[in-house]
Amino acid sequence: MAEAWDHIVVGSGINGLVAAAMLAQKGRRVLVLERAQEPGGCMRTEEVTLPGFHHDVMAATFVLFLTSPAHATLGAALARNGLEFCHTAHPTAVLRPAGSALVLSTDRAANVAAWDARAGGDGAAHAADVGAIEADAPFLFALLGGRLWSWEMARLLAGRARRRGLRGLMAWFGAALAPARGWLETTYASPDVQALWAPWVLHAGLTPESAYSGQMGKVIAFALEAAGAPVVRGGAGAAAEAFRSLIEGAGGAVRTGADVDRILVQRNRVRGVALTDGEEVTAPSVLASVAPAQLYGRLLRDADPAPAAEDRAAATRFRHGRGNFQLHYALDGPPEWIAEGLEDVALIHLADGIDSVSRSANEAERGMLPAIPTICVGQPHRLDPSRCPEGKAILWLQIPDAPRLIKGDAGGEISTGPDWTPEIREAFADRIETILARHIRNFEAVKLARRAFSPADLEAINVNLVGGDPYGGACSIDQFFLWRPFAHSRNGTLPVKGLLHIGASTHPGPGLGGGSGYLAARALGA
Repeated sequence: MAEAWDHIVVGSGINGLVAAAMLAQKGRRVLVLERAQEPGGCMRTEEVTLPGFHHDVMAATFVLFLTSPAHATLGAALARNGLEFCHTAHPTAVLRPAGSALVLSTDRAANVAAWDARAGGDGAAHAADVGAIEADAPFLFALLGGRLWSWEMARLLAGRARRRGLRGLMAWFGAALAPARGWLETTYASPDVQALWAPWVLHAGLTPESAYSGQMGKVIAFALEAAGAPVVRGGAGAAAEAFRSLIEGAGGAVRTGADVDRILVQRNRVRGVALTDGEEVTAPSVLASVAPAQLYGRLLRDADPAPAAEDRAAATRFRHGRGNFQLHYALDGPPEWIAEGLEDVALIHLADGIDSVSRSANEAERGMLPAIPTICVGQPHRLDPSRCPEGKAILWLQIPDAPRLIKGDAGGEISTGPDWTPEIREAFADRIETILARHIRNFEAVKLARRAFSPADLEAINVNLVGGDPYGGACSIDQFFLWRPFAHSRNGTLPVKGLLHIGASTHPGPGLGGGSGYLAARALGA
């Protein structure tokens, strides 16, 4: 038996690191165990194309963390440990196939003027949408990120009911369930405005037709306008290193290359974990930042007593969403976009509008390689020049519409089987590159190297990305909010005393906000 700790955190993604940092700052002895050779989970920066070009292999943008309670609690300490954000005044834009573009700035008045300049004059609608989220922010963000099944949440809802009346509260929830298509088509006349916001629902694991995707679209619009789309200086991996420094400086430890094989449970109480090399580490508290199948199918397989049949069955039925495809480029110089004003934009979507986003998402959900995928292009070198040699550039491409298991090619061009082979990966990357090159005048002249990661590659890097799903499970309404991960879930607690389930598969869901880690640490007295 190795030395005892107060808390063991399994997994060093954002939620595990937030929980560990908060507990360590309270004087608890915390050990973080990570199976990979570097901490961070999806926060990973590597030279995957050429030496000197530093790419965020998965997560890249930290707006959710910057606006979170976790950052409010840990931000100053993390800054002392080296965490620094880089910003631009233009967080996002859309570039449509015909060459029209629309850029969002962090200045609301400028956005209203830009929207009004489009056919349809949508400035007032934009101001009303983001203004309503701003006015509702204390209630909305407490609801989205607060501890469910608690007196605190009950008081929040009761207070809202007193203000609006019960009927008014129910009407608010009904409106919040509207899909993004309904929101955009009934609110904005300009196709460019519709095209700007439609792709963003994909980053919440939703589609334009999903329930509550309209509300999430408005929340994202407000957050981007208010806080931008910051990246971490040096790459997302630098954020993980700042957390490691904070945790270890407070007396905790972060061990990498430490693959947890089992959570040790005796007489329904946690007593520690066993690693795959046979080492056992004791602690009366374990926080497991893993997907449900990992928890119930692997880590608790020898628990005494075994997990309840209800939990095992729910873990088996738990659904994962679309896969993610990543594509990274090293460039010999800055890209020359076919539209003006995009050179300093953090994230550019290449999409034609609601229908194109809906089509590609539907094709991926049906197991097809999308014929025209929705492409998100990041330009982190514009915010953080340290990412690449002087005068060079890098592009970070995320395709949120990749099938986990392949049933065919919607474009009718790629020969497929059910698995992501290197040949299918590169053929799909060729399709994406062809679309990208049509939007950048000098692409062939500046392209130096590329590196693609299929959903299978991403799962090989991080076992919690099941089928390349970066959102910890499908985010449909039956697996979200009160019902995440399971309908009988209660704040990540399990019948096993001392065990908490955290991570993207638990409330408040995916993203870099660190919400479930924050809530778990608070529940443990941090």
